[in-house]
Amino acid sequence: MTSTPSTPSTTTLTRITPSVAWRGARARRLVERNVMVYRHSWLIIFSGLFEPIFYLLSIGVGIGRLVGKVPGPGGHLLTYREFVAPALLASASMNGAVYDSTMNVFYKLKYAKIYDAVLSTPMGVDDVARGEITWALIRGFLYAVSFIVVMLALGLVDSAWEILALPASVLIGFGFASIGMATTAYMRSWEDFEFVQLAVLPLFLLSTTFYPLSTYPRWLQIVTECTPLFHGVALLRALNEGAIGPGLLLHALYFVAMGMIGVWVASRRLGHLLLT
Repeated sequence: MTSTPSTPSTTTLTRITPSVAWRGARARRLVERNVMVYRHSWLIIFSGLFEPIFYLLSIGVGIGRLVGKVPGPGGHLLTYREFVAPALLASASMNGAVYDSTMNVFYKLKYAKIYDAVLSTPMGVDDVARGEITWALIRGFLYAVSFIVVMLALGLVDSAWEILALPASVLIGFGFASIGMATTAYMRSWEDFEFVQLAVLPLFLLSTTFYPLSTYPRWLQIVTECTPLFHGVALLRALNEGAIGPGLLLHALYFVAMGMIGVWVASRRLGHLLLT
């Protein structure tokens, strides 16, 4: 009786193929791991959503009754809560991406040594970077969906173009998650995260979230126009008002470039930390 050699299974081939051939393609495995870890802790995932909702209710609705109409995209006059709501949606996307790509990644990298274990499998550094960034995008997407539902309930969606706010929010999250992970790869201790808060808080307060850009002095307008959240706020505010124009493409390209630079830096830095 003769035996025929068995055909290697796809799983076997996947494990023995050098990681470079699958560069970044196994990132979904890390996403699956995160889903398994958080499947009983979804309240933690959504905890970062409540802050912008509380701001919307307290400032947009409360103080909004004391404030007159403010100029929005194209010079249209908006109620204060119509002006603030898209900006808080952009802030929610930023928060979801930054929280997940900084503190969670730092803990896995420095203390839990998750990535050391991951790299003992066929997965590579690119898989780690792209998997964690993808997970941060999923979190930001959930924030965006939830916040838009709140806006709909409060009657703050003014245009059908608002549907594009979902992919736009994911794009905003991509930019912040990539830069957040790249920055985290250079963190030395938990104390360094004070710098993250030092960066996020001024962005939240000054990226035309609560005031039109025209109220700023010229030098502050120039600084604000260079910051990422300003572009996110301008993009989502224009979509909510249906003020569609070629300028929106520039806002989108800002986050594409920001995200690609972040992925490149994060991959290189993680490779240095984990493989040398």
